[in-house]
Amino acid sequence: MSWDLLFSWGAALYLLTFARILLDWRYRRQTDEGRTRDWRRWAWRFTLLSWVSSGLWGALGWFAFHPDEPQTLAFVCIVITGIASGAVPSLSAFPLAYAGSLVAILLPFAIRCFLGEGPIYDTYLIFTICLFGVDLYYSRVTHRTLAETVRLRFENLSLITSLEAERDKAQSADRSKSRFLAAASHDLRQPIHALSLFTSTLAALGRNGDVPAKSARDLADRARSVIGNLGGLLDALLDISKLDAGIVTVAREPVSLRRLFHDLKAEFSRIAKDQGLGWRVVMTDVWVDTDPMMLKRVLDNLLSNAFRYTRTGTVLIGCRRRGAALEVQVWDTGVGIPASEQDAIFEEFVQLQNPARDRAQGLGLGLAIVQRTAALLGHPVKVVSTEGRGSMFSITLPVVAPPSLAQPGRAHPAAATQHGGIVVIDDERDALDATALLLRTLGYAVYAGRSAAGARKELAKAARLGEVPVDLVITDYRLEAGKTGIGAIREIRAYLGREVPALILSGDTSPARLKEVTASGHRLLHKPLDAVRLEEEIEALLAERAEDAAREIRTVTR
Repeated sequence: MSWDLLFSWGAALYLLTFARILLDWRYRRQTDEGRTRDWRRWAWRFTLLSWVSSGLWGALGWFAFHPDEPQTLAFVCIVITGIASGAVPSLSAFPLAYAGSLVAILLPFAIRCFLGEGPIYDTYLIFTICLFGVDLYYSRVTHRTLAETVRLRFENLSLITSLEAERDKAQSADRSKSRFLAAASHDLRQPIHALSLFTSTLAALGRNGDVPAKSARDLADRARSVIGNLGGLLDALLDISKLDAGIVTVAREPVSLRRLFHDLKAEFSRIAKDQGLGWRVVMTDVWVDTDPMMLKRVLDNLLSNAFRYTRTGTVLIGCRRRGAALEVQVWDTGVGIPASEQDAIFEEFVQLQNPARDRAQGLGLGLAIVQRTAALLGHPVKVVSTEGRGSMFSITLPVVAPPSLAQPGRAHPAAATQHGGIVVIDDERDALDATALLLRTLGYAVYAGRSAAGARKELAKAARLGEVPVDLVITDYRLEAGKTGIGAIREIRAYLGREVPALILSGDTSPARLKEVTASGHRLLHKPLDAVRLEEEIEALLAERAEDAAREIRTVTR
């Protein structure tokens, strides 16, 4: 091999090395997105340069092959086989790159050995062929190891990302819970504090002599207002608990948006007039598939917020088609919502425009209920807002064909007879006495006890004097000695020997408790309970019982 040829070979090798360094520099300047998008192109560029480099080393095995110089021949064999084996770790990530390089390095030397005469060349040829197979095998093993390592690394990164997301979610939930409890505690304490002061004032007036009728009425009205605010807060908290517990039943049916919008227009017209705001309703004849009561609740909350935070301008409700769906939009020209706060407004007790927690401006639970209700229905909710210019809240609903026949209306229950017997069970003496007094005032016979056993004693006394049939059981959920209202209902029914309707009263709003009572099949009412609401529920249950009895009589007489 001449010196000129060796010099040219070395120059070509260094030039190729420079080209590979330049290509690597250009690759590293690419963005991660560019590398990911064009990875095949870059892989083939590096592969071609590797093949050319391997070809140069393979050429050494051809031109430096000197049969009359055994030492030189052995040296060339050692160099090219060493380079072939040493390339296994660096090129096995892309198997085609290593396979092509291995052929380019070993093939020229193998051909010279094949053409040579003598046992020494046969030995070199066999050694080269064996080395070719071994290197390919280890390249395959290395490729699998690298692929598994990369896969595990990505899985670990994904797991770390997932764990970090769960950690952040848990921390966020913990902060939200703390903020929720703090806000709920504040909003619950305020009306209770006011109610305590009103009661103390009434007691002070009584100690000073007869209470003037006007003062009594004024205090009663104020106390009733406070209790109404307190009940509203507890009802909203209960709604959130029910949604979180997953016990709210969705009753989907075709709903006419024209009818719904007509009701909303009439409902909010007075509010718009009192506030001096424009109020536009863009009617539509489209029908949607949803739960009508839940959708009405969602739109009521969105419109109430729109009117609450709009000082001048207009509130509008209308629709836009979105393919096979319809987006119901509520627009206002109110204060707007900063972009950084548009996710936070759906959290409980968050009111950006009410830092003083003025209950006249709402409780900060409306949008939390909207989000949970919409998620239960499967209707996406969206908000678009510009601070100082107004907001648009929307809910997207699936469109359905109008029903061909008018849907039958629900039958109204017949008026219930107020006279009957009611078992009342509550381990709190004050609550028991208050409930019994109210029911007796309404005309019912009451059998009250602090437990099922106490109620049975009252029933036994009434039976000796002339039994009054028991038509209903009203019980608190939590009773003394760890017993529950569900067990008390079973005891009373077993004592009577028949099924009677029952109402369970509870101040517990935990999701687990709500699920338990719902699973029992009994109707559940939450404390504090308005007397009017209690009377309505009693009348409804007694009416249902009367209808069931009439139905049984008709069945027997047929």
